[in-house]
Amino acid sequence: MYDTAAVGDRIVVEAAIVDHGRRHGEVLEVIAGATDEPRYRVRWDDRTETIFCPGPDARVERA
Repeated sequence: MYDTAAVGDRIVVEAAIVDHGRRHGEVLEVIAGATDEPRYRVRWDDRTETIFCPGPDARVERA
């Protein structure tokens, strides 16, 4: 099960394709929604920002 993140935590997403690296980002905002699934605004290490819905390949590193 995915561990819920907080602002300032880091998200690490394992590569689903061989030879593609992990993706790392910082949680900027926890977004409340109608479902129990967490959503986050994340700034990735390449400086892009996205709304991220974590899957089974994601994990949290506490700030």
